[in-house]
Amino acid sequence: MITELRSENEFDHKFNRDLFTLVLPIALQNLISAAVISADVIILGMINQSAMAAVSLAGQITFVLTLFYYGFSTGVGIQTAQYWGKKDIGTIGNILNIALIFSESISILFFLLSVSIPEMLMSMFTNDSELIHYGAIFLRTASVSYLAMGLSQMYLSAIKSMEKVGISAAISSFALILTIAFDALTVLVLFPHQPEKAIIGVGISTVFARFVELGLCLLHSKRNNDIRIHLPRPSTIEKTLLKDFIKYTLPVQANYLVWGGALTITTTIIGHVDSDMVAANSITSAVRNLATVLCSGIAGGGAVLIGKYLGKDDLSSARKAGERLNIYALFFGVVAGITILISKPLILHLVNLNNTAADYLNGMLIISAYYCVGKSINSTNIGGIFPAGGDPEFGFWTDTIVMWGIVLPLSYLGAFVWHIRPVLLYAIISLDEVIKLPVSIIRFRKYKWVKNITRDPEPVG
Repeated sequence: MITELRSENEFDHKFNRDLFTLVLPIALQNLISAAVISADVIILGMINQSAMAAVSLAGQITFVLTLFYYGFSTGVGIQTAQYWGKKDIGTIGNILNIALIFSESISILFFLLSVSIPEMLMSMFTNDSELIHYGAIFLRTASVSYLAMGLSQMYLSAIKSMEKVGISAAISSFALILTIAFDALTVLVLFPHQPEKAIIGVGISTVFARFVELGLCLLHSKRNNDIRIHLPRPSTIEKTLLKDFIKYTLPVQANYLVWGGALTITTTIIGHVDSDMVAANSITSAVRNLATVLCSGIAGGGAVLIGKYLGKDDLSSARKAGERLNIYALFFGVVAGITILISKPLILHLVNLNNTAADYLNGMLIISAYYCVGKSINSTNIGGIFPAGGDPEFGFWTDTIVMWGIVLPLSYLGAFVWHIRPVLLYAIISLDEVIKLPVSIIRFRKYKWVKNITRDPEPVG
């Protein structure tokens, strides 16, 4: 009994040390990323409510592209973490090459669409001519950043799954801090009373940050003896790894598109209901992203560790790790919710909204505080633990049923048939994490995600 307790304590100590070595850099990276998005919205909100709402809506195009990055990055992470457990560096390099081909192809497509038809893209989210005009200006400018993101995001995901989270966080953080600085300079100093020029300046800041990020990735890759970032090389693809990449990436990619597509449609519904609700939702989303950075850090760091345990065939440690992660996710979800409630008076004081939008924002922040608890646990399980253990399909089916079968129909009816109050509509839009929570926990307890998915190297010749 004493030996078992000692063994359990040793596991807890090592797991906590390894986890928070990963969680803190990931959380910092997520914090900086969320801060940049928040900075675009909040800084523009200080001078012009329409400019802020337009950039927020235009950001939905980048959000959809980011969903593809999330899917590809998760596919990279699932395989890289487990092959990292086997210390098979050569295979990890081949997986990165496959991911670069997919990510850069989709980046080029989004760049071409955003440059050529930005007004048409904006009209999908709102019928307000001023918001369409401002949003199109931002899209044309910021879309150049997609070309850099397609390469850098895959490389950062790969080295993160190899437990080089500090490097990944440092690269992203440095580049994104530059964005905040240039946003503030452009909006508050150079063009405080010229919304169009301020929006162009924010777009240029985004482009600059992403190319700095890519440059730092190339520099690190050149000095790194493990894997290299390079232009995609279709001729060097290994068919077996391609099949595995598609097998484990496709369900995750479909899940992100189902989930993100539903969020984009809810944003579209909000955009066609009330421009004041658009402004309040912009602030709410930014605040919620900032509050949940530790929650996403737990999900990201936990996925890396579980993948490593499974790659080593240490199934018992993976199972214990999953149980600890759920406890931490609950704790940090509660902390995130309390943080939003405590910060609410300060947020309402900082932003320049009219009385109606401020009233909406107050109610939406209260709803978001409760939303964070379910979001933290669900993202840890569905977005972290399950894919890391080779069980990515569950998230796809859960989000398809909950988002498209329940939340979206109720949101549409609430907005255009029942004409309910905007805050109540936002409560309906936020139901997804509440509905998914018990399902996520039950699935976790079945332990179907405890699987080693690595392959042994094929013999030469």
